[in-house]
Amino acid sequence: QVQLVESGGGLVQAGGSLRLSCAASGSIASINAMAWYRQVPGKQRELVADITSGGHTGYVDSVKGRFTISRDKAKNTMSLQMNSLKPEDTAVYYCYLAAASIYWGQGTQVTVSS
Repeated sequence: QVQLVESGGGLVQAGGSLRLSCAASGSIASINAMAWYRQVPGKQRELVADITSGGHTGYVDSVKGRFTISRDKAKNTMSLQMNSLKPEDTAVYYCYLAAASIYWGQGTQVTVSS
């Protein structure tokens, strides 16, 4: 059974920074990709950034130049460095892992005050 545990969320003022981390544990034969999604109440979950097994990264336009996704394959961890945060970045952020199955973390709240 694979478990994903996120950490690093919190409250920050606009313009500030946060770093989210996701630790994967359990039996993971081969990870195809990992990603960060976010969701606000009443809206669909949105892909924020992803990273493939080859290290290729992608970002939603609204975070390009501000967020950086990274992954430590040896430790099965993934991070999201979020800089120049804006109130519209406020959401619950979820860790996502695609292997033979899809796995989600429990989510971590990020709140950006204006």
